[in-house]
Order: sequence, then structure tokens, then C-alpha cells
Amino acid sequence: MPQPAPASRAIPPEPYISVIIPVFNEEENLQELGERLVRTLTGLGRAFEIIFVDDGSTDRSWEILTELCHPSGQRYPEHVQIRALQFHRNFGQHQAIFAGFQAARGQVMVTLDADLQNPPEEIPKLVAKLEEGYDTVGGWRENRQDSWFRKLPSFSINYLMSKVTGVKLRDYGCMLRAYRREVVDSINQCQESSSFIPALANLYARRVAEIPVGHAERQRGQSKYSLFKLIRLNFDLMTGFSNLPIHMVGLMGITIALLGLLFGLFLFIRRLFVGPEVGGVFTLFAILFVFVGLNTLALALVGAYVGRIYKEVRQRPRFVIRQTLGADEGKVCVGGGPGS
Repeated sequence: MPQPAPASRAIPPEPYISVIIPVFNEEENLQELGERLVRTLTGLGRAFEIIFVDDGSTDRSWEILTELCHPSGQRYPEHVQIRALQFHRNFGQHQAIFAGFQAARGQVMVTLDADLQNPPEEIPKLVAKLEEGYDTVGGWRENRQDSWFRKLPSFSINYLMSKVTGVKLRDYGCMLRAYRREVVDSINQCQESSSFIPALANLYARRVAEIPVGHAERQRGQSKYSLFKLIRLNFDLMTGFSNLPIHMVGLMGITIALLGLLFGLFLFIRRLFVGPEVGGVFTLFAILFVFVGLNTLALALVGAYVGRIYKEVRQRPRFVIRQTLGADEGKVCVGGGPGS
């Protein structure tokens, strides 16, 4: 007697929206984040997938992501697609987003931090704005709930990126953003070892919009950006998107040389008519210190550019994926390098 054919497993629909979330030591927020994301995205009535990228967490984040990808007791409906990638070590927030972009299958990509400061409930607003014909839609944290320690470096980043990219936005630092597939495909072709994704996306987007989004105080966990990381990010942005700093240093050098020549001529004429002064040597020392400081700054900028060249010519991969959950489960791979 022929045996009945086993029931075929339903094939999940191709997602229209892919939400990419970098995770680094956010064990206290992941359960709530998953529930709010599923509820919000289900309300859109579109097929979706959620991709968590564990950026080398040292807490229980990966264990919780494993539970989210394999929920017990039918926690989520069958159409909910949750995937997770685990990095071999900490490679950085933007590298995690690069990995999510390469793994995502949706036509609309949304990036979101895992700290719940940007509410997942704001995602429909970004998707609706994107469907008006924009290529990239950024969130602007209208009532930002951060300290001035975090806000001041953000102001400098926003000003710098607006000048470098030619796209003036109020909040380049907000990770709650939506991208069209075409823009993400262009980003995936970039082989840079490090880059700032919001600015990089604006280089490939024809129409860019920005809308106000909510922002909440961090309730659990700690911020992952120290003062040193924020300073390093500003330096990386300056050298990664423009040669303007080098040009400015060159112009500054020419200006200082001319001023020094004029000042030397002034001191020579003054000596002829007034005579030497005791305090003159201290004035020269003060001017010398200014010149030495400017030379050191110029050397640091040149070193930053040389350092970027050194990183690029090594052609090391951006990240190493240790394990995946969901599609291609268990796969260990290297990603983000040249030709990937």
C-alpha cells in the first residue's frame, strides 16, 4: 500500500521589507525588540524578514537570538521570518549593517539599533515616505533624549557630512533609516574596508528625504560609543569621503608661510628703528609653538590618509561570519572582502 506523501512545508513569501539590526551586548532589550518589531511589521500587511547581526557580543545576546529564530510554542505566526548572523568578533556597527545588506532579500531595507531608543513603531512612517518616490529616507531625532556629551559630536558629524556629500541632513547619526534595493546594491559593490553607511548611501541616492522620528531614553544597557570612538569616527569620516582636509591644510600652510614672512620683515624693520627687546624671544617661541602644533596636525591628517591606504591594500575582509540562523543555517563564511 503506497505511503502518503509527507506534508510539504510552506515556503515563506519573498520579503518586501528587510529590517537589519546590529547587536552588541543588548541581551536586556532583544526580547522586547523582537515582539515590537513583529507586531509593527505585521500591521503593514507586507511580507518581511528581520535580520539580527551579532557583532561579537560577550553577553547572552546570541542565546536570545537563537530563541527568537527558533521560538517554542508558536510564539510568532508562520509568516514571520527571523534570521541571525554571528560575527567571529566585534567588527563594528557599520560592518554589521554591511553583512545584513548582503544577506537581505527585501526591496526595502530598514536599519535600526537594538537599544530601543529609536522605536520600531516608526518604521511604517519611513516605508511610506520611501514609497513616495525617494531612494533613501533618514530619521531625524526631533526630541533627542541623549546627553550633551553625545549631542555635541553628532553636531560636528552632521555638519561635516552635509558639506562633504552635498546633502544637508539634520541627523546623519540616526540609524533608523530606509533604503531602496537599488541603493543597497550599489553599497554592496563598494570594497572599502570601512565606511559610514548613511553618507555612502547618499552618494548613490537620487532623491533623499528626512522625517522626524521618536527617540526614547535608554532604559537598559549602556551606550557603546565612548568619547574616543566618537573622535575616531569624525577622523574616519573626514578622510573617508573627501580630500578637503588635505587641501585645507595645504592652504593653511601657504597662509602661515606668508604671515611668517611678513612678521619676520616686521621684526627686522622694528629692530632697525627701535632696537632689540628682551621680550622678543618669548614672542618668537610662542609663534614657534603655534607652527609646531599646525605641523603636527598636518602630519596627523596625512597619516590618517596613509593609514586608510594601508588598510585598503591589505584587502582583508570586512567581517567574518561564524554562524547563521534561519536561511543557510549553521554556515560559517567570510564576507565583505574584495569580490564578495
